[in-house]
Amino acid sequence: MEYDLIIIGGGIGGLLSAYRARELYPDWRIGLFERGAALEKRICPISNGRAAGCMHCSNCAIIEGLAGAGAFTNGRFVKTTAYGGCLSQYLGDKKTLLYIEEVDKILIRCGATTKSYAPAEDIKTECARYHLQLKQAVVKHFGTDGNYIIMQNLIEYLYSRIDIHINEVVHNIDPVSHRIITAKGEYCGEKLIIAVGRVGAKWFEGWCHQHNIEAENSRVDIGVRIELPRSVWAHISDRIYEPKICYTTGKYEDICSTFCFNDGGYVVGENSNGVMTVNGFAFAAEHKKSDNSNFALLSTTIFTQPFQNPLDYLKHLIQLGNMLSGSGVLVQRFGDLCHGRRSTEERITANPVRPTLAAVAGDLSLCLPKRQLDNIVETIYALNNIAPGTADASTLLYGVEAKYYSIKPHFLNNDFEIAPGIYALGDGSGVTRSLAQAGAMGLYVAERL
Repeated sequence: MEYDLIIIGGGIGGLLSAYRARELYPDWRIGLFERGAALEKRICPISNGRAAGCMHCSNCAIIEGLAGAGAFTNGRFVKTTAYGGCLSQYLGDKKTLLYIEEVDKILIRCGATTKSYAPAEDIKTECARYHLQLKQAVVKHFGTDGNYIIMQNLIEYLYSRIDIHINEVVHNIDPVSHRIITAKGEYCGEKLIIAVGRVGAKWFEGWCHQHNIEAENSRVDIGVRIELPRSVWAHISDRIYEPKICYTTGKYEDICSTFCFNDGGYVVGENSNGVMTVNGFAFAAEHKKSDNSNFALLSTTIFTQPFQNPLDYLKHLIQLGNMLSGSGVLVQRFGDLCHGRRSTEERITANPVRPTLAAVAGDLSLCLPKRQLDNIVETIYALNNIAPGTADASTLLYGVEAKYYSIKPHFLNNDFEIAPGIYALGDGSGVTRSLAQAGAMGLYVAERL
């Protein structure tokens, strides 16, 4: 089957590239291929009571399928170039922000809220007193419930305008003939866009190596997800919603950062490339919120030559945690960690902070390297200065949380072309790490075809 444009990956980057391509090239035949299920079919067996724990489905409904890994996230839309990707390194700050604003307009047409949270200089100043760097941005919170509706409306708009192939795994792409091979057939596209997201990072890395497309990746973020009473961070999250804070540790001078803050949220496990990691989400509707908030606390590790396998290293650490928890997620009280003792089910049951995820009580020091764990503990005490109670003994730490940085191919040009007529975009390209920048990159690439 012949297409003018084939898009591989149905996350926000792929969806918005299809949206803009359809607007600009009305005569083109466009096909979008997604290895996962349709959005309405993405139902985790745990969420509907069919399973007590992860069944390691071939396609994880939480992170794979139409709308991508962002479908069931907190729905956080960040208007900044300070974090969430490095798109501005290619386009510049002004142009990147213009494209982010264009994404916002499209999402508003699909039902997104117009409410936003403004930066707060007084909070930034308070953070600086304790050597904490608050990264400021205008933030919109769609919520997991609101984000689902937005993505559903965007997908429904596209269904009648392009060919959408779901549950169709792309096995290979010929960079010369542009022929793609799937489990169901072969297709050919005049232009190809690869937008496989972080969940497709390992596949994309293998494909680049196979076809001698130069790429690099030396960074991983390793850490835990912290859960504590909602009231501890309410004075900050009520005003700016997303406290994105970086701290340089005194012991190793490493960077430790907060990430993915969920006010009144829930902790969730997810099957990522065959291993169980931990994440979090939050609803926008107040009656759906929990009594807790959660956020990731990640220590950045940058490798040097000759090591070239950061994804394998990260997977190995996660597998250690999975081994200790019986293929699940570990949880430990901060007080137990600091006293060098394993948390037990009895300690977790008696803990004042009630876990929102049924995780296995254990000892994170048995799977996280000492350096990263030292960084995490030191940063928790630093954060306690601006949010007293963060370093309380009852604070829960879930692990292992990890953020993959996809390999970044060497682009032929600023159109993000990696081979003649083949483009890479979104989180899978190593350029973006957010809904806003992935969507912006999708629009930009479609315009440059």
